[in-house]
Amino acid sequence: MRILRSRLLEVEREKQEAEIAKNRKSQVGTGERSEKIRTYNFKENRVTDHRINLSLYQLDQVLQGELDSLVQPLIADDEAKQLAES
Repeated sequence: MRILRSRLLEVEREKQEAEIAKNRKSQVGTGERSEKIRTYNFKENRVTDHRINLSLYQLDQVLQGELDSLVQPLIADDEAKQLAES
């Protein structure tokens, strides 16, 4: 019974570690240059978030800390993804 219990615990632990690794990998990505999150173009006063294909021509405001116009679409996109998953 001890051997069976230890094997079952080991299998459960491996499942949890695999799930954690999967979640971490989905959040981090590969780190390649093609996985850009955001581009700042000072000449055009533009900031582009590549995750949701959002371009704002308010770079000066973003740099001053006015992030609502950038954060609200990200929140809406995240909520839509969570809703679609459930």
